[in-house]
Amino acid sequence: MTPAAPTSVLSRMAEGVAIAFDSVRANKVRAALTVLGVAIGVTVVIAMGSAITGINRSITGILEAAGPKTFFVQRYFSGGLDISDGSEELSPWRRMPWITTDEAAMLRALPSVRDVNIGEYTNGPVSFEGVNLTSVAMAGMSPTWIKVNGGDLIAGRNFTPVEYAAGARVAIINDKLAESLFPGRDPIGKTIKIFGEPFQVIGLHAEAASLFSNADEPRLALPHTVFTKVADYERGWMEVAVVPTEQATTLEAQDEVTAAMRSVRGLKPGDPNNFAIVTQDRVLDTFNQITAGFFVVMIALSSVALMVGGVGVVAIMMISVTERTREIGVRKALGATRREIMFQFLVEAATLTLIGCLIGMGLGALVAFGIRSFTPIPATVPLASVIAAVVASILTGVLFGLYPASKASRLDPVEALRYE
Repeated sequence: MTPAAPTSVLSRMAEGVAIAFDSVRANKVRAALTVLGVAIGVTVVIAMGSAITGINRSITGILEAAGPKTFFVQRYFSGGLDISDGSEELSPWRRMPWITTDEAAMLRALPSVRDVNIGEYTNGPVSFEGVNLTSVAMAGMSPTWIKVNGGDLIAGRNFTPVEYAAGARVAIINDKLAESLFPGRDPIGKTIKIFGEPFQVIGLHAEAASLFSNADEPRLALPHTVFTKVADYERGWMEVAVVPTEQATTLEAQDEVTAAMRSVRGLKPGDPNNFAIVTQDRVLDTFNQITAGFFVVMIALSSVALMVGGVGVVAIMMISVTERTREIGVRKALGATRREIMFQFLVEAATLTLIGCLIGMGLGALVAFGIRSFTPIPATVPLASVIAAVVASILTGVLFGLYPASKASRLDPVEALRYE
């Protein structure tokens, strides 16, 4: 007799699922409203979970490509959202001196530092013959920028230290910019205009970590010496990427850089740093804080949708109890216990919300595919979001189905059989 118990449970579950599907077919509008609420909640969970996973992977990939030991010296880094009205109190960066090229040269000479790269960024017009692009991402860099930022030159060459010192008007473009300006042509040696000034293309670059982290956008790099003369950019926000030597640890290099910056700026032992050392861990922590906020929004939106679905579950199950009162009476007269009646109705409720969950997962996967196809975010549906969606939908069905199931299980069989 004991081995039969699991079969009995499975058969009751199968019966509850079949009845739930019959209820959906018989009451399409009511069921659709119930399923819709759950589907919206699950879609939000899957879509936002996919986007957040994609963003985190993208940021991690950029930092890994730049080198696990690379860190940055910046004028100011808050690690979060800044709200400023222009005042000194709400604009702490106003008190921070600009990072200078002399300081970058000083850091390059430190024993624990293998190399540094200057970086300043903006967007501006680029043109060639009849092609005019109004907003191309561009950066002013040091000659060692490829070693620091990563990526490969797939044609041509980088600018030399001599060209850098002379402020030569040369440019390295990425493959996407080459496709826009020179479709089907060799870009090397061509003269393009940047901010209306002529520059010779000497190199073709692809898959860089920082400057070209988004390979789908046209970008270019210039010697920093000429960038500051030609480009229209916001001054004062130069950053210096620092690569420690193989012998030095990241912490040792950071300590030496910090000591050197404090010394050259004349800071006393009790004075706070008037510059920022930004490690990869700090960048990841910042993005984790941002994505944590998205998770809170995701939970709030999905909870509202699941609540709507749960209310629908209560309504449709109460109607189901009323319509099947005589059936419940017959089953009780034939020996069905309160637990069996309650179990059947809970399975029905959970099945309704699970149908909504499956629809929501399909819609969420489509949204993730759209994000991955039309944006630089490599959105991927995380397994944790799928598990959370399934568990949440089933729990919604069970919790909101408790009252109708309990009411059905408490019906008096004699009164139920008399019900018309």
